[in-house]
Amino acid sequence: MTIKECYEVIGGDYEAVCQRMMRKEALVMKFTKKFLDDDSFKSLKDNLSAGNLEEAFRAAHTLKGVSQNLAFEALYKPSSDLAEILRAGSTEGAEELMEIITKEYEKTVAAISQL
Repeated sequence: MTIKECYEVIGGDYEAVCQRMMRKEALVMKFTKKFLDDDSFKSLKDNLSAGNLEEAFRAAHTLKGVSQNLAFEALYKPSSDLAEILRAGSTEGAEELMEIITKEYEKTVAAISQL
């Protein structure tokens, strides 16, 4: 799988990330693969389960930022929505958003693993 095909599979914006990385596909590849080392999804899941909303917010905010920087649009949007809910100290709608985030995260990891 090429990096461009990977972005197509995960609903990412390949052109946007290329512009951010000065059209250097090697940089896009490097940072996309580094996403596999990011632990914000695990932290989000664990802290939500434990009821630690402050740390869950930090993790959601980090996941949102990483997803935005890499133009993983399908993961960015629900992560952003969840971060805003948690920022307000609420969990209303969090379960539904976590289902979407989990699906998109797993799809993203699976596609990146094929690079």
